[in-house]
Amino acid sequence: MAALDLLGRRWALRVLWELRDGPLGPRALLARCDGLSSSVLYDRLRDLEASGLLHRDTGGSYELTALGSELGDAIAPLDRWAGRWAATTHG
Repeated sequence: MAALDLLGRRWALRVLWELRDGPLGPRALLARCDGLSSSVLYDRLRDLEASGLLHRDTGGSYELTALGSELGDAIAPLDRWAGRWAATTHG
């Protein structure tokens, strides 16, 4: 339940999604997440870092940890289902 609480927080999954291809700084994350405020971004980054899903490198960028990368594998079936759902409801 703790993991679902963390991932269910506003913008948490989106931040993790944007980091899937490599490190990004806070400005780049804000640019990719239209509507995300800087205060909510920093709250999510703190939450996700404290949970061990991402860390901040010496250059100030954030990147997924090994555990954070594994989360992508865990939710891949949900992503595939969401694609099928979107095709039936929006297609």
